[in-house]
Amino acid sequence: MDKNFTSPHAHQPPHRRRRGRRAALAAVLAATAVTGAVLTGCGAGGGGDGASKTDPGTPAQQGPQGKGKRVLWMGDSIAGAEAPPLAAALKASGVGFKNAASDGGGTVVEGDKMAGEIAEGTWKDLSKNIGSFRPDVIAYQVTTYDWGTADQQRASYEKLAKTAQKAGAELVIVSAPPFKIDDFYKKYESAIASAPKAAKQVADRSGGKVRFVDASALWGTDPEAGKAQRASDGIHSCQQGSAAFAKWFTEQLGKTYGFTPAAPKQWATGSWTGDERYGKLGCR
Repeated sequence: MDKNFTSPHAHQPPHRRRRGRRAALAAVLAATAVTGAVLTGCGAGGGGDGASKTDPGTPAQQGPQGKGKRVLWMGDSIAGAEAPPLAAALKASGVGFKNAASDGGGTVVEGDKMAGEIAEGTWKDLSKNIGSFRPDVIAYQVTTYDWGTADQQRASYEKLAKTAQKAGAELVIVSAPPFKIDDFYKKYESAIASAPKAAKQVADRSGGKVRFVDASALWGTDPEAGKAQRASDGIHSCQQGSAAFAKWFTEQLGKTYGFTPAAPKQWATGSWTGDERYGKLGCR
């Protein structure tokens, strides 16, 4: 269903990987100047390898940084492109990580027929991941497939919150970066616009049990602006943008859950920069 990852491309050659690593580090350093949005939702919380959805992740080490946290990362292929450096940044900070993002949709919103079919698979995968990974934090990035009315979106996010609480985990919902509304997404434009608003409403009404992160503090709202750091498809991000997101989001999590993020020099030029998904996006 996600047409952006269907065309086979060769792995990046070494010279491309080196450029990707340098550019990723530069993007992270540039992102240092960004003043991030805070996690909203007052009060206390309730309660893998980035390239692989089947890797159970590295258990967080007990210590002064990650404090034993485990983060389950959910979303669509945009979240998938952000996962490799996010995994590296969190693991370097002592936080366990599993990538549960889906290149085929990843939505939890049980809206129209197509979204509902995708959501059915997401909920099944979530149940399995909760049982095997035992996350402390479920981080869900609003997907490009969160189609439905505002009421349907709120109901689905509330269901996700209850599922997290039952599992002993806290829920963080982060808005998606700005992306190109192409012919495929045009008919869902209103739902795409209402989804982050619905998520924030759920967080605001949760008494601190759900947290919402507004990613426009990092990306802005224009997918064509340089700040948005979209790949040539206008939807996903290459190593540079993904690394900037990893630094920023790890900082947001660190503020909330009491750990100090690892310095970018510890993870921003790692082997993740050669992940095959970036080659498929035509990243350099």
